[in-house]
This record gives sequence, C-alpha cells and structure tokens, in this order.
Amino acid sequence: MNLRRDVFQAIAEPTRRAILLLVASQAMTAGAIAANFDTARPTVSKHLQILTECELLEQKQNGREIFYYINAKKMKEVADFIEPFRQMWDERFNKLESVMKAYQAKKKD
Repeated sequence: MNLRRDVFQAIAEPTRRAILLLVASQAMTAGAIAANFDTARPTVSKHLQILTECELLEQKQNGREIFYYINAKKMKEVADFIEPFRQMWDERFNKLESVMKAYQAKKKD
C-alpha cells in the first residue's frame, strides 16, 4: 500500500522545519544539510525523504551530487491554507488584549 505523507505532519517535526529553513536560502546536498545537525546522516536522509515525498523539497542532480531545494509553490499552498487561521487567531488575541487593557484600567480606578 502506498501511503501519502501528510505535509503538516512533516513540518510538525523540528528537524524538518530546520532543514526547510536551511534550504530556503540555497540548494544544498544531503551532506551539507547533515553537517548542520548532531544526528546520524541516515536520520537526516530520512527527513529529506519525507520532505521530498510531501513535495516541500525537490531534488536536482548535478553530476554525482543531488541538491535539495525548496519547492516554493508547495510552500505557498501551505501558507495560503494556514493564512485564514492565522488571521482568525490574530483577531482573537487582539480582542483578548483589548479586554485585558480595559480590565486593567478598570482595576486601577
């Protein structure tokens, strides 16, 4: 059975988020990415596999090396999906802040 990876489970893992941040600025090989972590290279390779299966990273072979780079289109899809929720929570926190300020002003009186 072919299981499709969930993009949100992929980005929920801190190491994978760190990999995305690294690769966001420039394409990197697996070895260059692994050099930034205190884990075994196979562990980093597994993270790269998951991110690639979720289409958050893409691979491009250059000679003998495979470079990983960010899939900006897929990242935008994720950001577009999350944006309404971010706006909703911003509004709720702004309302809470207003209530707290009013409460603190009333408490001072």
